[in-house]
Formats: sequence, C-alpha cells, structure tokens
Amino acid sequence: MDELAKIMRRKRMNSGAISFDKVEVKFNLDDEANPVGVFFKTSKDANKLIEEFMLLANRKVAEFIGKQSPKKTFIYRVHDEPDDSKLAALQNVVSRFGYKLNFKDRKSIASSLNNLLSEVNGKKEQNLVDTLTIRTMSKAEYTTKNIGHYGLAFDYYSHFTSPIRRYPDVMAHRLLQYYLDGGKSANEEVYEDKCNHSSNMENLATKAERDSIKYMQIRFMQDHKDEEFVGVISGVTDWGIYVEIIENKCEGMVSVRNMKDDHYMFDDDHYALIGKNSKIMYQLGDEVIVKVKDTDLVKKHLDFTLIGKNED
Repeated sequence: MDELAKIMRRKRMNSGAISFDKVEVKFNLDDEANPVGVFFKTSKDANKLIEEFMLLANRKVAEFIGKQSPKKTFIYRVHDEPDDSKLAALQNVVSRFGYKLNFKDRKSIASSLNNLLSEVNGKKEQNLVDTLTIRTMSKAEYTTKNIGHYGLAFDYYSHFTSPIRRYPDVMAHRLLQYYLDGGKSANEEVYEDKCNHSSNMENLATKAERDSIKYMQIRFMQDHKDEEFVGVISGVTDWGIYVEIIENKCEGMVSVRNMKDDHYMFDDDHYALIGKNSKIMYQLGDEVIVKVKDTDLVKKHLDFTLIGKNED
C-alpha cells in the first residue's frame, strides 16, 4: 500500500498537484491544561499513505457520479486557480530570499510553487513562505457546480471519506446510494444551499482552530517574559513589524512607537522599516531578537520589544 501510495502521489505531482506539508503547531499540556511546551507535527509516510487512498476514494466517487449522463446533482469539493495579483505579490516577497518563480502557464505555476516549497524546507523563512504560498491559493469550497480541484490536479473531486465528522460527506453518501438505487437527479438548488452552509461552517471551524492555537501560544509566552527569542520578520506595516519566533512559531508585533532608537519610516517597495537617521533597515525575512512586552489573551495580542538584529 505504501508503494502504491507513493506511485499515486508521484502521478498527482506530475499532473500539476501542489504539495503543502504545512507544519502544525501542537502543545504539551500539564494537568491543569496549561501549555508547558511546543512541538511541531509533520506529515510522515503513514499519514501520506492514508491521505492518498482517501483522495482516491473521494475522486472515484465524484467521477462515478460526475460522468453520468444525463447529468446528476452532486456535492463537489472544488478549488479555483490562484489569483494573478496574489502570485505577483508572492513572487515579490520570495525574490528577496533569492527564490525564482515561473508563472508562464498552469503547469509551470504548480511546479514552481512545489520547487519553492521544497527549497524552503528547513530554512528559517519556511513558515513565512509556506503561509504566504497558501494565501495565494483560492479557498476550496463545496458546490454542485464542478470546476475541478486545482491544488490536487483532479477534474472530479468530492468529500466522501469522513461522514462521522463532516456533513458534506454524509450528503455524498446519501446521494450515491440514492443514484445506485436508480433515483433521478436531486434538486440542485436545495443542495447548493447546503453546500454554501457547509463552506461557511468550515470557514468558522478553521478560524476557531487558528484562534485556539493563537490563544495557547499567548498563554505559553506569558511565562517567558524575561527571555530573549530569535524570530523572523513575517510582516511589515507602517505601524510596526510582525515577528515569528523560530523555535515555537508564536507571532507577535513590535510597534513602531516602541522603536525608540530612531524614527522609522515604512518603505513598501522593500517591505521594510528604515531608520531616518541611522538608515537601519528591518526587512521582511530578517532575523531579529525580541522579548515579550505584553500579552492579551482576550484580544489574542502578543507584543514584543525589539532588542535588535540577530547578527549570529
């Protein structure tokens, strides 16, 4: 099965699928559910084996119904092509780290993004580049109108494999059984409404998950107020810089108001804050040293004090 999974994965990548092996942040908790440590979960061969066979089941069910004539209403999981302006913005950022992208056509976009994701693997800017690349992608959603799945490079795709935890899978199971029993095409409008509702609920769940991780990260950092951390500048705005700590992926902000050693101006061409007198530049991707200044669990804010650049 592992050999077959690897063959299927290779075929998928060669067809233009994009491989996101995003690192998941997890917490070690004490008996009172306080975070006492951070660890990262990455996808191993066993995870990838299960993933490939789930993708196969999802795709085959979608193809079986999608290719029937006359056309039958079904629940598809679709993913549109990335937006050109977002790709251009990504290119702008990653070129600062020395990476090149080729956006000539659909296939070269996919292979370019895959090369980028494997090149940044293990580098200090990995999480930043992974996050920015994911943001260039359209959002996957549920609909009865099939346009294929860009990220997986499938013409037909559905969610079928998790009926105990996702309602769209339950709908797919019911429709498949209904059509196997000889039923006529179901009402498209009714199912499109259910698809919209499912997509909205999924977005809420994703946001809740992100918020819970952010909450735990801030709780964790509350106990580390006197320590210095090395981080990467993950965002630059005219009100300050965002810094992601390398060892635990907690992200916080250094307010420009608290950078007292100079008057810093935002330079959007260089994604940087530049000191008016010293000409010191804090640029996207730079390594810096920070300390925790304030934590706010309610607003989920983490504020840092900037110690300076990491010259090691």
